[in-house]
Amino acid sequence: MAEAEGVALRLDGLSRRFRSRWALRDCSLELPRGRVSALVGPNGAGKTTLFMLATGLLRPTSGTIDVLGADPARTGMPAGASFLAQDKPLYRTFRVAEVLRAAAALNSRARWDAGYAARLIDEAGIGPEERVRELSPGQRARVALAVALGRRPELLLLDEPLSELDPLARRQVMGSVLAEATETGMTVLMSSHVLSDLEDSCDHLVLLRNGRVRLSGAIDDLLAGHRHLAGPTSNRDDLADATVVHASTVGRQTTALVCGTEAPPAFRAERPTLDDLVLAYLREPESAA
Repeated sequence: MAEAEGVALRLDGLSRRFRSRWALRDCSLELPRGRVSALVGPNGAGKTTLFMLATGLLRPTSGTIDVLGADPARTGMPAGASFLAQDKPLYRTFRVAEVLRAAAALNSRARWDAGYAARLIDEAGIGPEERVRELSPGQRARVALAVALGRRPELLLLDEPLSELDPLARRQVMGSVLAEATETGMTVLMSSHVLSDLEDSCDHLVLLRNGRVRLSGAIDDLLAGHRHLAGPTSNRDDLADATVVHASTVGRQTTALVCGTEAPPAFRAERPTLDDLVLAYLREPESAA
């Protein structure tokens, strides 16, 4: 089982089809416990579908998914997991205290920590008698996160948790998540379109493109295993022996992201940034995807 092997989430040939469209196709990966992982990809890549499968809200068309040693298609979301959806669903007419009481009732079989959830609300400067509809987007995100963390999860799934938040609110929400992960060893899988939100927070990367896993692993290892090359266009043929992820030419200069650390003599080689890595894999030729 995934739990016994130190893996929080495992996909094995996982696919999900909606009528004639494949949202995910033959996806396999292992997410180690204790990692804060970024899930990236363009719109329609399958990120939200993956979250829905991990929480048992959808069933796979084929393949398997293992969450903390359980099959969510059979059991629903495991008690050790928690999910915060992109729209941060909260009853807008409820007072904050009522949200927490409802969460306690709905999570009676999970490891609900009412005192901890209330403390997160208090640290955010939100009064228990305030109504959800009167809160700012950042405050609503803090309430939704308090509910998600109140389950004391081993695995926290966050679908675009920082969307529509201002820079200060983004920093506060990420601070709460990272503090919890540091204190408890919780595993986090978080999607975002903003790489700057992820680069300083995440140590693991999962990249989806066209419903497939194109890249997965520790970010430091992935960056160390690639090089960003720049050199004269006249020497572009020298790249023929390299494993090129993506290359482009502007004027007299060719740039490329390649697998491995070797570089042709005419090309300058540098360790890529996370931006370089992700964008190259998103731009690679369709036939390679």
